[in-house]
Amino acid sequence: MTTYAPPDSDTPLRAVVLNGSPSASSRTRVLLDALQARLAQALPLDTRFIDLPDLVPHIGTALSAQHLPAPAQDTLRQIGNADLLIVGSPVFKGSLPGLFKHLFDLIDQDALIGTPVLLAATGGSPRHSLFIDHQLRPLFSFFQALTLPIGVYGTPDEIIGGRIASPLLEERIELAASQALPVLKALQRARQPQASELLEA
Repeated sequence: MTTYAPPDSDTPLRAVVLNGSPSASSRTRVLLDALQARLAQALPLDTRFIDLPDLVPHIGTALSAQHLPAPAQDTLRQIGNADLLIVGSPVFKGSLPGLFKHLFDLIDQDALIGTPVLLAATGGSPRHSLFIDHQLRPLFSFFQALTLPIGVYGTPDEIIGGRIASPLLEERIELAASQALPVLKALQRARQPQASELLEA
């Protein structure tokens, strides 16, 4: 397993981990937690976790963002204000779960422009592994988000008992993190206060 250098700055990136599974304790959440933990080894992250089941009572019947109750409005703001999104979804009958897609129907189309997004998915077999490229990337391309180079897909044989049980999946997680880090570190540097600003303060 790759060992990352410790974070070299105290300025955290605002990260939102969005679990698109109907179950909060799903394989998708296990995979998302592993990705977030790998990135947090190398970058300071101020992370918020959002699970789809918590949103169902608030978004299930909403036809527009204007009609959402306060908790759902706050969730949309957190997603829109994030410096980094780590988003995962199960493959449900070959596609996205309906309520997960509905959540993004409620997000303003300009809210995610340029936001880095690390994608993950889980499915019942390896045959759905292209789900990330065929379903998730097009969704975030519509929002003009910056989908990071490597997505991570996991199967039931690789995520067992609430943990990553496959060395190959661990390697894919490490690869995704290593490919994402140059982009995220550049973003973090851009958010650092400049020396002139510190002197003026």
